[in-house]
Amino acid sequence: MAWKDKKFLVAGAGKSGVGAVNLLLQAGASVALTDGNKELDQDAFYKKIHQEKKIPLILGELTKEQAQDYDLLVLSPGISVNAPVAQLFFDQGKPVWSEIELAYHAGKGKIAAITGTNGKTTTTALTGEILKGYYESTFVVGNIGTPYTSVALDTKEDSRIVAEISSFQLETIVDFCPDVCAVLNITPDHLDRHGTVEVYAKTKESIGKNQKPGQVMVLNYEDDTTREMAQRAKGDVVFFSLHHKAKDGAFLENNVFKISKNGEVTDICTMDDVNLLGDHNYENILAAIAVSYYMGVPAEYIKEGIKRFKGVAHRIEYVDTVNGVAYYNDSKGTNPDAAIKGIKAMNRPTFLIGGGYDKKSTYDEWIDAFDGKVKELILMGVTAPKIAETAKAHGFDKIVFVDSMEEAVSYAAKQAQDGDAVLLSPACASWGMFPNYEVRGDIFKDCVKKLKEL
Repeated sequence: MAWKDKKFLVAGAGKSGVGAVNLLLQAGASVALTDGNKELDQDAFYKKIHQEKKIPLILGELTKEQAQDYDLLVLSPGISVNAPVAQLFFDQGKPVWSEIELAYHAGKGKIAAITGTNGKTTTTALTGEILKGYYESTFVVGNIGTPYTSVALDTKEDSRIVAEISSFQLETIVDFCPDVCAVLNITPDHLDRHGTVEVYAKTKESIGKNQKPGQVMVLNYEDDTTREMAQRAKGDVVFFSLHHKAKDGAFLENNVFKISKNGEVTDICTMDDVNLLGDHNYENILAAIAVSYYMGVPAEYIKEGIKRFKGVAHRIEYVDTVNGVAYYNDSKGTNPDAAIKGIKAMNRPTFLIGGGYDKKSTYDEWIDAFDGKVKELILMGVTAPKIAETAKAHGFDKIVFVDSMEEAVSYAAKQAQDGDAVLLSPACASWGMFPNYEVRGDIFKDCVKKLKEL
């Protein structure tokens, strides 16, 4: 890493920005941080920094003259490539890196990178569980919660890194090249950032743009958009499919999960070995099988990892049963397609809590997926009127508006009867009301816990 002669500027004082700053400091680089928040708590920020070093801070708007002092910008994923801070560097012909790009240049080992609209977290966590059972040095990083930058310097040549990668992180990759990558599916999401589904899909596809033959790109055969990516793939294409047998890939046949390589089929496990329910989760398992197998994990270790895996928090997570009512936390259902999977997994009459930040999504298919299961729709956030209007247009008018999660859970608890379910599956991002979907889900779980204290 020839970084000691370069001056880095990190944009964004959140978790990703802090991780980037700390990596650069430990690597001996010169680094400063810029953040648009003029009121940033500087003391709290410095406490998160390596050895509490008082690096230069530029708060508020970055000027052209200030940008000229730095050689390279590291952009936190929450900041768009169209933001003024990024454009200043582009205009000066200077590199703009994502945190993923920075970690890639600093780290060692082989990388499995997973993206897609839905299922990323479950697939990444499951793949990580499988690899941990076989490789001594395994790191699970990225959008799943642990910044890649925070562990990059701990990786070794024999390490295996499993990374969940968002479209925001992919916008500014340059050399990033995973040994195995996967695009799970594409449905409209983050259109407020990317503008069109086509741009969004192209950004997702770029996860494999630097691959070479011998490296592997895992794609969903059942998704038209990802299947077409095979025509442009730089690496070797491996499919996973619920309904088709692949020559090279993972598939489900007679309730047995299988992997095929050069036409030779190996059984991995059966339905009895898995702890996840629903077709969307079976696809996640197939993707994890394909990624793990092509990362060099033998079939028997893949099976054991699948058997150990219990799922992830905030994704159709069973919370508790109170007075005969089952509560489920699907806070990670941050778009309509993910929320459709949440409601489809319910096997009881359901009180559904939804709404949140407006990512310019449409909700028609989500409403249609209610399919007689939803007794009432409890809405909050800025999207509440839009969702309500869509629901009424589809003939569903059992709608209640609330101002908080506490009010939503309290209302649902009073109305639900023994045998019903209450599902938090918002179909929207958390921003505006909550810092992230994890906090939203945790508050929901706390509200359920308090019901038992009444």
